[in-house]
Amino acid sequence: MPGVGLDSRGIALGSRALVLLPSVDRLVAFLAVYTRAHTLDALVASLRIEIVRSKLGTREIALAFDAGSSDRLDAVADTARLAGGFTFTGTSRHFVQYRDASAPFGYDARELTATNAALSLYHSTFSQVYEVERPIDLRALLLRLSPRPDPIASFATGKAAPVPHLWVLAEPGLGPSLLFYFSRSRVDAEVGLVEWPAASRLEDAPVRRWLFKVTELAPRLRGLVATTPGLGVFRPARAGVAIEHGYSHPVNLRACPVFDEQGLVLLRGGSSGPLVIERLPVFAALASLQRSEVLPEPGVAPGVGGVDASSLGIRVALRLVPTSTLLARVTATFVPTADLGLLRRMAYALGARAIASARMAVTAHGAFVICDEGVEPLPLGSFYTRIHEAIYVPAGLRVSPAVSSETVFSALGAPPERLLFFRADGSIVGIERGAFVPLERALLEPARWAPVDAGAWQELEAVELPTVRLEPLGLRPLAGAEAT
Repeated sequence: MPGVGLDSRGIALGSRALVLLPSVDRLVAFLAVYTRAHTLDALVASLRIEIVRSKLGTREIALAFDAGSSDRLDAVADTARLAGGFTFTGTSRHFVQYRDASAPFGYDARELTATNAALSLYHSTFSQVYEVERPIDLRALLLRLSPRPDPIASFATGKAAPVPHLWVLAEPGLGPSLLFYFSRSRVDAEVGLVEWPAASRLEDAPVRRWLFKVTELAPRLRGLVATTPGLGVFRPARAGVAIEHGYSHPVNLRACPVFDEQGLVLLRGGSSGPLVIERLPVFAALASLQRSEVLPEPGVAPGVGGVDASSLGIRVALRLVPTSTLLARVTATFVPTADLGLLRRMAYALGARAIASARMAVTAHGAFVICDEGVEPLPLGSFYTRIHEAIYVPAGLRVSPAVSSETVFSALGAPPERLLFFRADGSIVGIERGAFVPLERALLEPARWAPVDAGAWQELEAVELPTVRLEPLGLRPLAGAEAT
């Protein structure tokens, strides 16, 4: 066999090694078993994975790399047998079977096959030539493998292996709230903003998410962050790749040096697919992004000979953002026009206290029902909480920036006789207080009745009533009656 000689231990060894596997799933099994105790750092530079086709049309997987030493190839051969493959050694084209228990020092070929095929394999039970159909990229293969549930890697079990840091991915709406929560809880973390191209050509804006690099997360916060919808927690497997908590990869990624350390690949559980960040964003300390107070310049009284605040260009628009505080009492609800019929039917089930304390105003888009004692007995419509005597916001949201309610009312500039309702999209509608009427007056329809003539009783008094006298019947009451 060309290129095959004896090493220092007297074992037949060529410059290259090749593992023949019957399918891709057997390739995954081979990588999973081998990376449990060995790393691919010494193999990845010369590693080549290809789909090969024999003359019979069968397709198999050929994994070729530099042989190095017989010690390395012994471990590869043991793993290949366990995964259902064969191990060969040779040069770039001709490979002969590597040693086993039947031949402790290896094998040699009786004669070479005259062929121009890309691969010629010589085994003790067969000889076959193969053509290369297409290569398989190791990194792409690892990204196509879905992580599987692993309770040991979950925070819920308390057995998660210690890691130098965690990655937390947050949706755009949760990023600012999580930043504030981490800052308040004194979590040692940094934050950056990552983005990907829009998923559809119909979308103009790119996809953005907040990425937190958490150095240490207290146990009481791990379960909360891991189970909150819209947040994803990932454990680094090695530089450049992380796996979602509660999952593990079929292959030990710590032994696979195929990921760029300048970027990050987040492997999500289930069928969500990986998130590839080509380049890590700029990270900042949480304190750098907190709201800062700007003091007036020394010696300049605000509003008296100083600079008007509006000329500094720092005004911002009011926004509605999710709140993490305890939900306040729901004191109003908006019932769309399409649900007014349901409101009429529910009126028969409401108690007297709920009907007497509620007020309602009907508009072209629906009805607003307010009740200072709470509208919990009326589970219908979109709920509101009151932050000011005249301002209502959707339940679960708050006005941002976090200024006082009086400041919000003053900024809106609405007359005091109107009640202001924020919508979920940020728009505001105002309804006069006089438009609200008690719910009990608004619910009942006018009853139908007819007038009665009062003179009919007077005519009845003027009619002379007949007198009836009762006399004794006697001993023969039927005397004189004719027979019929």
